[in-house]
Amino acid sequence: MSKILVLGTRNAKKRQEICEILGDLGWQLQDLSQWPGTPEVDEDGGTFEENARKKAVEVALALKQWTLGEDSGLVVPGLGGRPGVLSARYAGKQGDDEANNNRLLAELAPLPGDHRAAYYVCTAALADPDGKVHAVVEGRCHGVIIKERRGAGGFGYDPLFLIPEYHKTFGELSPRVKQALSHRARALAKLRPKLRDLQG
Repeated sequence: MSKILVLGTRNAKKRQEICEILGDLGWQLQDLSQWPGTPEVDEDGGTFEENARKKAVEVALALKQWTLGEDSGLVVPGLGGRPGVLSARYAGKQGDDEANNNRLLAELAPLPGDHRAAYYVCTAALADPDGKVHAVVEGRCHGVIIKERRGAGGFGYDPLFLIPEYHKTFGELSPRVKQALSHRARALAKLRPKLRDLQG
């Protein structure tokens, strides 16, 4: 019988993306919507890695299951690295994509065009049912923040995040192309050998 791997998220779009990337490895991938009593993890870490580790360990200990904790966000060097670890709540409310994008555009507006370079970061941590972390991986994807939204796909800052080689935003690219390029795909690709070994 295949092992359960709990994805430490309640974000349905994030869960879908992870399932598309790791779904062929034989694990039963379940997000926290299937474990409604799981306590919220306070993402108070100063780095993506601290938050990823904290999510993996706390959820693993609460559920006594293998857990994938992941933290990701957008880094704009021209803004001193913001939104960074605050990406999901940049405008104040957790997961308000519209408000977060509006704040990002407003902060970039006065800056010269060459300050719009950005990259997405994803850090993922894998913890066993006793809360021991077995792997931490990171992936990055570089792009540019454009001045108005394009595309209805993806989530978060995707409609503003342009991949110059494709002349399209993450909001416009097909899921297959985005998977090949994305920070999350790159991070989780590094985790595949470990998950395959653990599945036995």
